[in-house]
Amino acid sequence: MNRNQLLSRISIDPNICFGKPCIKGHRIWVSLILDFLASGMSISELLEEYPGLESADIYACIAYGAEMSRERYVEIPLESGV
Repeated sequence: MNRNQLLSRISIDPNICFGKPCIKGHRIWVSLILDFLASGMSISELLEEYPGLESADIYACIAYGAEMSRERYVEIPLESGV
């Protein structure tokens, strides 16, 4: 599945979840899925926790996060002593 096909699985609607990016057809925020992945949850664990999702939905969240990182920068605190 290419990037555009993945990103088409993401929805932004001002009337749903305060306009936050969600997986299309669900009220599950992209940021929630990315937070779960960052904390070490596996894709199979996410699919078990959210049985209505498909693996492509998870990859869509990752693709969306990658796109966002091209446009914005997040301040990363420096470690002390560096």
